[in-house]
Amino acid sequence: MSTQTDLWVDWDEYHQLIEKLALQIDASGWEFDRIVAIARGGLRVGDVLSRVFQLPLEIVSASSYRGNAGTLQEDLVLSPSMAGTEGDLAGRVLLVDDLADTGHTLVALLESLKQRYVGISEIRSACLWCKQRSVIKPDFVVADLSSDPWIHQPFERYDNMNIEDLRMGAQNS
Repeated sequence: MSTQTDLWVDWDEYHQLIEKLALQIDASGWEFDRIVAIARGGLRVGDVLSRVFQLPLEIVSASSYRGNAGTLQEDLVLSPSMAGTEGDLAGRVLLVDDLADTGHTLVALLESLKQRYVGISEIRSACLWCKQRSVIKPDFVVADLSSDPWIHQPFERYDNMNIEDLRMGAQNS
């Protein structure tokens, strides 16, 4: 059950949010050439958008929630490189993540990508959720949150799990 401090999202809701985001982007009429997903949270979002829009997917890593099974925010770390198969990043780029929490990751990556890849002619951002405290509002967002809940996403069950836990679960099933 969701409250002011906790927002619980199951797989069906999660995929519906991604589909709503895709429809919102499409309805805008903005055309783009590439999608850059911010790992880890933006990976699933970027994967679905890449498939729906039939565009290449690039991956850039950023990390700030590392401590305490991913619930403690620390200094932002950006990867110095990107993974992709289409050569240098250029053209119109859609940068996607799951959440604009403080917004610092989006701001840092928007600036970093513009500086590193001079072939980018335009870059816009998209997220499933945007918290009120975010310093930036993504160009495309499905849910503007007026409070600051912890969003419990369906894949978080793996944050406190290791391979031994999986082995034990497989033995018991």
